[in-house]
Amino acid sequence: MSQRPAGVSVPVRVRPGAGRTRVGGRYEGPHGPALIVAVGAPAVDGKATEAVRKALAGAIGVRPGEVSLRLGATSRDKVFTVTAAPGSWTARLADLRDSG
Repeated sequence: MSQRPAGVSVPVRVRPGAGRTRVGGRYEGPHGPALIVAVGAPAVDGKATEAVRKALAGAIGVRPGEVSLRLGATSRDKVFTVTAAPGSWTARLADLRDSG
């Protein structure tokens, strides 16, 4: 019987209401170096959080179901958990965090 991986924490700084979705850049946030994710969705009723979850999954190449919010439901500083097995997505995450 195999166990599902516990997951990797990914700090994110959200920029809601942006003109377009963009994933990249680094922000020194309260949860450590965070990936900046700009989304067009407003910061209302969890719409921006859901848009960020999907944008993050797409940017690092994992299924949206493998990304879940762990901390920061009502904050611009969030922590997501990625449960996909570490692999090429971790390198893409590092590249995105260093871009911008």
